[in-house]
Amino acid sequence: MATRLVQINMKARNDAELGAFWAEVLGWEVSSEGPGVTNLEPEGLVYPDPVAVYVDLVVSPEPKTVKNRVHVDLATTSAAHQAELVARLKDLGATPADVGQGDVPWTVMADPEGNEFCVLEPRELYRDTGPIAAVVADCVDPRAMARFWGEATDWTVHEVTDHEAVLRSAKGVGPYLRFVRTPDAKTVWNRVHLDVRPYPGDDLEAEAARLWTLGATVVGLDQDVPWKVLADPEGNEFCLLTPS
Repeated sequence: MATRLVQINMKARNDAELGAFWAEVLGWEVSSEGPGVTNLEPEGLVYPDPVAVYVDLVVSPEPKTVKNRVHVDLATTSAAHQAELVARLKDLGATPADVGQGDVPWTVMADPEGNEFCVLEPRELYRDTGPIAAVVADCVDPRAMARFWGEATDWTVHEVTDHEAVLRSAKGVGPYLRFVRTPDAKTVWNRVHLDVRPYPGDDLEAEAARLWTLGATVVGLDQDVPWKVLADPEGNEFCLLTPS
């Protein structure tokens, strides 16, 4: 048994408006499975597809109070493309952001609700990822995250150092998943989190039990949902969705 990263979940004060922003950024289609939920997906793909990590935006009244521990990096193909993308993002409502990055070749920005993301300089590694180069998560111990997520999912671990861990779908397509060491401690529920899904025919309860043995913990919710809400060994919430 195994799971795979299928989407990220982003809390939003206005899911429709923020979804429209990200749909323009990514060039993706917008749909909705119900009030307060906006789904973004690439045109022509049948969900779930390893070529993309999809985006779900879910309405939440909770305000954003700290830097997100999970964000996306956008890919570019040239210096000119990077500059053009930054300019277009500003026109769409994004703003420059300072998260202490200093003098770096990438551009840190925030979407209209303040969620940080990066527009990367062209990198050979990300030439075939699609618009999202990587989903990036802050962590204390990249090696521990590589061990957990490398076993929790069937994604391949590409690199592990004291500074970062890098994984990608076992199919060798789509964006990367990067865990980057940071001194900042987790203090609140993550506004952006990972959603993983078992394969068709797998058992949700058995997969949850397997993840518990790897170090995941249960996160209690005040609502009845068909999926499991868990946390990784560093306390980062993630959802174990029903097999599909």
